[in-house]
Formats: sequence, C-alpha cells, structure tokens
Amino acid sequence: MPPTIVNLIVHGIGKPRRALDPGEDESWVTVEQFEQVLDAVVGIDNVRLTFDDGNASDVEIALPRLLERRLTAEFFLLAGQLGERGRIGRDGVRELVDAGMSIGTHGWSHSDWRRLDDRRATQEIAEAPKLLSKLVGKPVRHAAVPFGAYDRGVLHRLRKAGMTRVYGNDGGPAREFAWLQSRNSLRHDIGPAWIDDVLAGAPGLYRSATRTAARLVRLAGI
Repeated sequence: MPPTIVNLIVHGIGKPRRALDPGEDESWVTVEQFEQVLDAVVGIDNVRLTFDDGNASDVEIALPRLLERRLTAEFFLLAGQLGERGRIGRDGVRELVDAGMSIGTHGWSHSDWRRLDDRRATQEIAEAPKLLSKLVGKPVRHAAVPFGAYDRGVLHRLRKAGMTRVYGNDGGPAREFAWLQSRNSLRHDIGPAWIDDVLAGAPGLYRSATRTAARLVRLAGI
C-alpha cells in the first residue's frame, strides 16, 4: 500500500482583522487550539500543514509558533487580495519564504472555480500562480481549491496550468505522491479527540463513506 499523508488546513487563528463571510467563522480556531495541533504533530513525519486564504494571522500568529517547533508549512494565497485589510501583504509573503515556508496558489479572489467563465477561470487558475511566482522568485506549482469545490473541468484546467499537486478538502488521509490530495480542515470546535482521530487516519466509517460519495459526485460534475 502506498504511504499515506495527513494534510491539515488552517484558515484563520485568533481574532479576525477583517469582516468574515457568512459561515467563515466556523473555520477559525483560537490560538490555544492551534498550539494544541502544532504540539500534536511535532515529530510526526506524515503530516503536512497547509494554510488557506492568506489571512494576516498566518504571519502574525502561525509563523512564530511554527518556527519555535521547527515546523514548516505551505501557504496558499489569494493573489488578488494581497495586502487587503486582514490579509498578508507582499512583505508578509517574503517573510514566509525567508523563513523556509512554501507558497501555493488559492486563486485570485476566493471564487468557486466550477462556476466561472473562461476569462475568470484563466485569471483564477492560470494568472494567479504566475503573479505569486514572480513574487517568490520561483514557480508556484501547487494549488488549493477554494471551498474544496472541484469537478472534472476544474481539474483539467489545473493540469493545463501546470499544477503538480492539487489539494481538495475531502477529509481523511491522502496518498503521499497523489496529484489530487484530500485535506482535513481545522474548525472552531476541534479538541484533543479530533486531533487524535485525524492524525490516526481513522475518522470513522460513516464519515469516510460520506466523503467518498461526495468526491464521486464532484468528479461526475453533478
């Protein structure tokens, strides 16, 4: 059996510095919850930490705590929202890179990539990583799909744009070298039991079956 990876997603930490979209607060965690997760993954080789949305807390709260624990992570940024209130600016991007963190694309404006015309899709999927590549000084080839919302058309565009790894939000473990990888999103109500459950890669039969069914529906384009 191929080796497996547990991919974790962090969206925001602490008190938001911008107005959140409806329901977005459910994916924010406290500093204490975030530290619990970091302490749990120290020394575990098959866990990847990823950050979506480019929130200012990535640099202000997450980065120093990652460095304290000698952890690295990949930050998926919104190219069209750099420097906006509560978001990472260009200096913050350089700070992440200088600290040994990786940068990926989360698109231009946090849109549902399944519902875009050709012009918008090109901006979100092709132009956004090009802008980030210029900023970080090397190609950006990893993408995290906003909302975890993909179908065959989205995956085709990502392959055409040259992405070498794509992250969804399906939950559960992923195959280490798979092109399309599932992730597990931190939420406002997580605790030690959730952390143990996810890191063990044993999320329960019902949740596993639900995720598999949802993934098949997305790929069928329904």
